[in-house]
Amino acid sequence: MKVSIFKPRTDSRRWYTALDWDKVNGKLFPYYLLAPSLIIIFGLTIYPIFYSFGVSLLNYNLLIPGKSFAGLGNYMRLFMDSEFWASLGRTLYFAMVSIAVQITLGMIVALVLDQRFVGRGWTRAIVLLPWGVPTIVNGILWKWIYQPNYGALNGLLYQLGFIKQYMQWLSDPWLAMHMIIIADTWKVLGFYVVLFLASLQSIPSDIYESARVDGASPIRQFIHITLPMLRPTFLLILVMRTLETFRVFDIIYALTQGGPANGTKVIGYMAYEETFRFLDFGRGAAVSIVITLLVAAFSLLYIRMFFDRDVQFS
Repeated sequence: MKVSIFKPRTDSRRWYTALDWDKVNGKLFPYYLLAPSLIIIFGLTIYPIFYSFGVSLLNYNLLIPGKSFAGLGNYMRLFMDSEFWASLGRTLYFAMVSIAVQITLGMIVALVLDQRFVGRGWTRAIVLLPWGVPTIVNGILWKWIYQPNYGALNGLLYQLGFIKQYMQWLSDPWLAMHMIIIADTWKVLGFYVVLFLASLQSIPSDIYESARVDGASPIRQFIHITLPMLRPTFLLILVMRTLETFRVFDIIYALTQGGPANGTKVIGYMAYEETFRFLDFGRGAAVSIVITLLVAAFSLLYIRMFFDRDVQFS
């Protein structure tokens, strides 16, 4: 019988085995799936934020040759600028009024569309249509509606007898801001309605039936059942719309371009002007970072206001 003088290797410290790699791949498999999304998020969100912050620390103006380190100089000059605080005040006013009006109207329309009536499906589709219109197109559309000489709004109100002469809807700063809010509300109302309607239809009907058996009125049902069940939807809308209102630009660019007399110049439009009109990239980046921090602060505030620690999403 032939006996081999070579003994099989039985080193217990050997780590390179098929079983070991199967375990490693099994643990890393979720990260493989997340990697494309993480790369996209990093490339489109995280990296631009850090790059903008780096630019905000520089004296970087295309009208002045060269760059130099400014530290927090751009932020200090920004906070001492009265126009910055005025733009921030206009932004806060635009955000609060538009979100309050849009949430109220969105809730009312969603409650109506949640009822059964003939043509409900078509009505839901029609309400959603304005949301699909690009914002810049929406701005141009409403600019024609507000046109002082032959605009549809003046013609309608004049024919109904509400006004005695055609009005300049975008010539007064205070009036122009509210006209922009109306135009923005027309576009995004469908977004509110869809979210509220989906949440309303997810509420079990047994809860309402039990409340009716106990003698609860429709108003009490709305206050004690509907509103608490819609808290996650309220939070989602507040966060998303706050983010959008603080960086609103295109509809203001299409309607007023920040006028008249800077009456509609919000902080997002200020960032655009500093960067692309005055070519001051450092100052424009500083305004953008301030917008990012404000949105993050409001998002955290909303979460603390609307949710307790024990609230979990199902």
